Amino acid sequence: MNKGSLNLASSFRNKMILIFFAITIVPFFVFAYYSYMKSVEGIQIANATFSMTYLQQTKENFETYLGQLNDQVNDVIGNKFVQQWLEREPRNPEEEETFAENMLALVYMKIPQVDALRFRVFPMKPSLYPTYMNTMGESTSIEDESWFRRSSASVVPTWHLTMPKEGLYGRPLLSYVKRFTGLYDRVPRGLIVTDLAEDHLRRFFSPSKRMEGQKFLIVDRDGTVLFDSKENEWTGRLIPSEDYMKLRSRVSEGAETLKMDGENKLVTFMKMDNEPWTIVSMTSLHALTQPIKAMNNLLVVFMGVYLVCSVGVVIYITLNFTQPVARLVRLMRKLENGDFEHKVPLSARKDEIGWLYRGYESMVRKIEALIEQTTRSERKKKELELQVLSHQINPHFLYNTLESIRWKAENHGRSDIGEMVSALGNLLRLSLNQGKDITTVGREVEQVKAYIQIEQARMGMPLRFLYFFDDEMLSLPFMRLLLQPLVENAIQHSIRDNFEKGKVIMSGYVEGQDIVIEITDNGKGIPETVLRQLNAEKTSGQGNRRQGVGLRNVNERLKLNFGNSYKLQIESGADIGTKITLRHPILVMSGEDESDGEESRSIAK
Repeated sequence: MNKGSLNLASSFRNKMILIFFAITIVPFFVFAYYSYMKSVEGIQIANATFSMTYLQQTKENFETYLGQLNDQVNDVIGNKFVQQWLEREPRNPEEEETFAENMLALVYMKIPQVDALRFRVFPMKPSLYPTYMNTMGESTSIEDESWFRRSSASVVPTWHLTMPKEGLYGRPLLSYVKRFTGLYDRVPRGLIVTDLAEDHLRRFFSPSKRMEGQKFLIVDRDGTVLFDSKENEWTGRLIPSEDYMKLRSRVSEGAETLKMDGENKLVTFMKMDNEPWTIVSMTSLHALTQPIKAMNNLLVVFMGVYLVCSVGVVIYITLNFTQPVARLVRLMRKLENGDFEHKVPLSARKDEIGWLYRGYESMVRKIEALIEQTTRSERKKKELELQVLSHQINPHFLYNTLESIRWKAENHGRSDIGEMVSALGNLLRLSLNQGKDITTVGREVEQVKAYIQIEQARMGMPLRFLYFFDDEMLSLPFMRLLLQPLVENAIQHSIRDNFEKGKVIMSGYVEGQDIVIEITDNGKGIPETVLRQLNAEKTSGQGNRRQGVGLRNVNERLKLNFGNSYKLQIESGADIGTKITLRHPILVMSGEDESDGEESRSIAK
């Protein structure tokens, strides 16, 4: 996106226009679209409900018809003459001709009793009955056809679809083929083929004349259309919808909008109980939504009028509101560039725009006054900084003075004073850390050692203080003044009354991405009131004087810098002493900080 388009989108005027259209035109379009979709959905639901009810009734009627047809076929199979004539094969042409005459006469007599276009009786070996087959208009090689072989080998009835190019009737025929055996044995006698024409099926599957484009299908388990109520358009073909086949494999009945032959159709289907077929009803969505087209046309006209009125309102808002604001924005941009000489045009308007112009002029004058005041303040600040610098004491001067005191004490045989002064110098140097908040674990440990040395000199007795640290963690970055207050707390409040048996242990290790330091003592423990105040959000600061001040200081600094997950973990009791666990994330020290650390270590040496 280029700069010009960004400026266009960021303009207040353009935003106002967009907002106006967003709150007027867009909701209307959304409502119109929502109403249209709900109307279509309502029509689809009503049609689907009607279609499912119709399919249920049609399925019951059609299955009843098929059951009656099967009974009629069984009546022919049970005829004693059919059983007798097919019991043995003809031994000569005369017997075959006699069979043909008798069987054809029987078939012609039974045709009115079978509710079908026609039915035929085929011996198991048609090639042995040439006269009979020729009289029926069938070839003796019919036994080589796939449907004949499949039906001859099946103990259950089968169905066979004959297309016009294969039949004699110019229309597809759906044939019901049933193999039958002897009444008193299991020897196959022949096949009875009952042909159903589309007229027989139309009695059950008749589309509504009021619904343009509706049609019914009978589809087998492989997706082949066995019957199409619309002039057999898809009969003998696979149904042109993979989505339908996937849907049918999941559910036995349903209604869904699917695309077939490039057109969206409302498809309702229901599987039959006694046959592996599905009855399908399809209706074009275009035909379903035809009644609401007039409403859509009226809606378009109304939208045009509404749009023209909206454009007029936008022009009015632009001339009276957004353009004055845009003019004020241009004046503010000049102010950004330091141009205070331009004149703000007077506005006699009494509305918010007029107040905005007058307020802007007042603001400009106040800014000029503040800039002048700030300039004087900066000049005064510089003068005060120079005065402070001239009176500052160099920390190295303080270190060198303490070193001179130590040297003179040692020359006069007071090595204890010299060691105490040296420890105090180290403690001071490590505490100041050149004014930086980040030091290293090693420097913090050295600071604790200097503090212990001073305390031993003050008390006049040794302190049992042990420390254990991994060497590789001593150089890791660490916040200053975290360990010394904790060790001081352990000495002053836990083991002070029992220096002979008191012991403080400080250990550290790396765990994941954290530095973990544990300070343990065997003293009397921390009072419960101090622990409660430590965990509280606010403390009065007057309840326990100095008790717990160091703990709270360290705890608050850790939480402020690294979050609540890094606050101190304290285990304390009168019989178990105190164990304080401090967690500190491993920080990445910059090159400048590292060099400062090296310089500080060289000064210490």
